[in-house]
Amino acid sequence: MSNSQLSISTESMKRVELVTIAGRIDSSNASDLDDALKAVMNDGKYNIVLNFKDVNYMSSAGLRALVAALRECKKHRGDVVISEPSQRVSEVLDLAGLTVAEAPLFKVFDNDTTAIGAF
Repeated sequence: MSNSQLSISTESMKRVELVTIAGRIDSSNASDLDDALKAVMNDGKYNIVLNFKDVNYMSSAGLRALVAALRECKKHRGDVVISEPSQRVSEVLDLAGLTVAEAPLFKVFDNDTTAIGAF
């Protein structure tokens, strides 16, 4: 087992939920991220900004939670976008092909204000 520390906070905006994540996202705690995102969606909020500025590692288990949230939000005409990804998170998203190409799965923004404004 890993000593992974993960911090997740949620802030409600007018049309958007801002979820700020810090620490490592790996198989030992990806379910915490999944649960936090499900809680937001269970409240009927389907426009989500994920801030990854302080995430220093993300495994495929974290990617799985992101894609599951995106699929659920899209069913309800919502979206999940990414704000301020750390260099490590950007690399993982790019390697997985989630933010590259002409039609990326996830839109990425330089800051929360721009990401929130996209809704």
